[in-house]
Amino acid sequence: EEGDIVTITATPDKGYKVGTVSVTQKDGTAVAVSEKDGKYTFTQPAGEVTIEVTFVPSTPFTDVGDAWYLEAVEYVYDNAIMAGMSDTTFEPETSLTRAQAVQLFYNLEGKPDLSEENLGYPYADVTPNAWYNDAVYWARLTGVSVGMGENIFAPEENVSREQFAQMLYNYAKYKELDLSKTGDLTKFSDAGSISPWATTALSWANGNGLINGHEDTGKIDAQGTTTRAQAASILMNFDKNL
Repeated sequence: EEGDIVTITATPDKGYKVGTVSVTQKDGTAVAVSEKDGKYTFTQPAGEVTIEVTFVPSTPFTDVGDAWYLEAVEYVYDNAIMAGMSDTTFEPETSLTRAQAVQLFYNLEGKPDLSEENLGYPYADVTPNAWYNDAVYWARLTGVSVGMGENIFAPEENVSREQFAQMLYNYAKYKELDLSKTGDLTKFSDAGSISPWATTALSWANGNGLINGHEDTGKIDAQGTTTRAQAASILMNFDKNL
């Protein structure tokens, strides 16, 4: 009836999201629609109305499909944590580099302004105009990630799973999050391959359900490279749950 608050619930298929929700009266006059937590509401006018909903792809990436990491890619894309490798590709199986890794944490932090910071620029392989320059030096200032020795950062070097766990642990420490929860790394058949310096971080990441073993092998694969899909999943769970 006139004056009632009407709620529209639009449920998209997997891989899609709501594009627009419009409500119009018989004479073509638009009715104001508000959105909160995925619910769309409007106040019913005197006459009948027409409700139209459009759906659009949840990401612009053509190489994601309905894979296990779809939700994670949607999340990191919508929250500006990760972008694609091009306008239409995410490259989920591509290995993550050190430059990309610190950029993800810098994005997660909201890209804080570094203009007043004394960066020092100690890394010979990070030029001031590199796209990852601010992220690298923010990571250095916060302790999220430091160089590889000999005044280099090695921005193009791939990040192993234990290295990414250490960055994640360092970021959690910087954010003053709870670091007490741990996992049992001895349950993995390749636990002996974990570097001593990474044990604490990897145990914490495993205990919080951020980095798990491979289901098909039962291995933690600490020395294996971190893929972009894995990074998306890890950061989604970290951001939502921790």
